[in-house]
Amino acid sequence: MSSKNWILLKELVKTDFKLRYQGSFIGHLWSILKPLMLFTVMYVVFIHFLKFGAGIPHFAVALLLGMVIWNFFAETTSMGLTSIVTRGDLLRKLSFPKEIIVLSVAVSAFINFLINLVVVLMFSIINGVDISKYAVIAPLYIIPLFAFSLGIAFILATMFVYFRDIAPVWEVVMQAGMYGTPIIYPLSMISNTKVLSVMLLNPLATIIQDLRHILISPTNQTITEFVNHKWIVAIPYVLPFVILYVGYSIFKKHAEKFAEII
Repeated sequence: MSSKNWILLKELVKTDFKLRYQGSFIGHLWSILKPLMLFTVMYVVFIHFLKFGAGIPHFAVALLLGMVIWNFFAETTSMGLTSIVTRGDLLRKLSFPKEIIVLSVAVSAFINFLINLVVVLMFSIINGVDISKYAVIAPLYIIPLFAFSLGIAFILATMFVYFRDIAPVWEVVMQAGMYGTPIIYPLSMISNTKVLSVMLLNPLATIIQDLRHILISPTNQTITEFVNHKWIVAIPYVLPFVILYVGYSIFKKHAEKFAEII
């Protein structure tokens, strides 16, 4: 990427941060407060009353970590979906690689994600979580998470230019996806190993469980406990890069027509 494009990317990210909570009283503190408020609601309902995760060490921290990861994916894809259309004026005025717009959304969401990870770390310390020596490899799990989110964002951004109805459809998909991903409940609640094996082929599910396993407690189950075949185990970590390649290819194929259609 040329220096000119880097500057444009940086300015788009800065602009997004300025506009995100413009006019609000506490500004960017909402980046921390919003997930904490949602976590509080889910903690009271699912852990305090429904007793989800009972017997699993530090499940409240695991819940917060899962929510932070899911929120990054949700923010990247939902904002990525409308990113090209909302930047229509910029597309018509300037000539630049259109993928920078979607990438800026992902980078902005990623910065927010890193801030929220600091909150997770603070909760881990307060709850007495023993930081594993394997925590140093945690960033390796974040790479496929970013690739998967960006790849989906490229696909959605392209589709939204042609089909605006995709927005409400994606909202429903996200709602279903959240309950189909082990965020608010532990895998131990599902007794069918075949269902668990299929569920953990979802990159988000595997990344959440693996990060919980190495960062919070080894009692958090991972895909290797249900699938013995090494090639199948690799699917959740190969799939994000396949989706990124496919998503980017689709985006580049249609990018030149965006300004005309919008």
